[in-house]
Amino acid sequence: MKRRALIQSGAVVLCLGAGMVRGASIVNVRIWPAPDYSRVTIESDSPLHATQSLVNNPPRLAVDIAGISLNPALKELVAKVRPDDPNIAGIRVGQFSADVVRLVIDLKQSVRPQVFSLAPIAAYQHRLVLDLYPQQAIDPLDALIAQHVPAPAASKPADPLSDLVAQRGNRSDLPPAVAGNSGTLAGISAKPLPAHKASDTVTAASSAASPATGASASATSIAAKPATSPGAFIGPSPPLTGTDRLIIIALDPGHGGEDPGAIGPGGTQEKDVVLQLAFLLRDRINANSVKGSPMRAYLTRDADFFVPLHVRVQKARRVQADLFVSLHADAFYTPAPQGASVFALSQGGASSSAARWMAAKENKADLIGGLNVKAKDAEVQSTLLDMSTTAQINDSLKLGGTLLGEMGRVGKLHKGSVEQASFAVLKAPDIPSVLVEAAFISNPEEEKKLLSSDYQNQLADALMRGISAYFGKNPPLARTRTVG
Repeated sequence: MKRRALIQSGAVVLCLGAGMVRGASIVNVRIWPAPDYSRVTIESDSPLHATQSLVNNPPRLAVDIAGISLNPALKELVAKVRPDDPNIAGIRVGQFSADVVRLVIDLKQSVRPQVFSLAPIAAYQHRLVLDLYPQQAIDPLDALIAQHVPAPAASKPADPLSDLVAQRGNRSDLPPAVAGNSGTLAGISAKPLPAHKASDTVTAASSAASPATGASASATSIAAKPATSPGAFIGPSPPLTGTDRLIIIALDPGHGGEDPGAIGPGGTQEKDVVLQLAFLLRDRINANSVKGSPMRAYLTRDADFFVPLHVRVQKARRVQADLFVSLHADAFYTPAPQGASVFALSQGGASSSAARWMAAKENKADLIGGLNVKAKDAEVQSTLLDMSTTAQINDSLKLGGTLLGEMGRVGKLHKGSVEQASFAVLKAPDIPSVLVEAAFISNPEEEKKLLSSDYQNQLADALMRGISAYFGKNPPLARTRTVG
């Protein structure tokens, strides 16, 4: 019996050993460039274990991944680096040792890297994520001032925006920037890097870079028009004159990057539809004013990248937005539901079981998009998510009702009143905030409408009318933020 037990235990050891030798298999790689940060995602069929070291001259990040061998999927990283990536100049990959693959990410500027793992969720298997945040984060309000206010004439004794900058700096209630996620308003230029050193001990899989994106686009996906610069404030902009009060509308295209959002029966991705809608609405906002005060749109994302829910709220507060409008496209288990909806925050329970279900689904975006939980600022989270006020909710309901009335003129409404639930993205304590579900992307007919430029423009017009009508009855709060 002892001999049999010994043989059986030996067989178990051999099986475990064989599993360890096999290691993980890389199934996909993706790169998501953005001014906020650039993300590299390596997806595998089992967890990956990595160590990293940062070198400053020239700036580069070396990442050693244990227990794997170099395969074609991993080599694809080299060609997926885009020339316009503001942070990554190139990637080299090679077999560093028998069971270790080394990635060397050549950088365009100094970064603060975050390397973390994500457990399988939704359509994804295990993910190793490399987030590269610029050392010098961009202040979105400073960038807005620089882009939209003419420089003072030489004869003027002082900068007329000094009061605005000082007022912004004295806002003690504003949260600090989160690891480089401070807005998408200004480009980043980089000097050419010196030649790579032989000490990197890596063999380049390929030296050719192509403008390929980090993920293949669906045939029916909307190709979001690229901005002429990484700035979120683009489009027709009337000149700022006098002492006008700047009205800022934060537009929040839902999902992005690793998180596609809902996917229609034809393959249309929610993240693409709502980004295109945000561009159309941005142009309309930038061309309008409120009683002579110019309006400006600020986008929480203006390209295909992931933004955590609390950072979306934080960005709106950093620019002292007067309104926050989050744009989405519904999905349900069946293709039957249809119509647009508007949601506001609820301090208590949801207004319906459907609203509760919708909030729970949208609040999972961080898990799918890939949030580095260890780096999450718990204090900032608590501040943002526990300070919702009755006044904010009441103003949000007024805004939502006005938007819903205008949206009903261009299409079917799912419900004729504003619904309420505990949406994490609506919890700015000092900004009227609503979440707009443009249509049910899971309904084949409404998916076609969302892909129609006519419908998109009609919907953008309706939202613009709603925003203008809201300000007509509810003038923006008095602030010292002026331009002139």
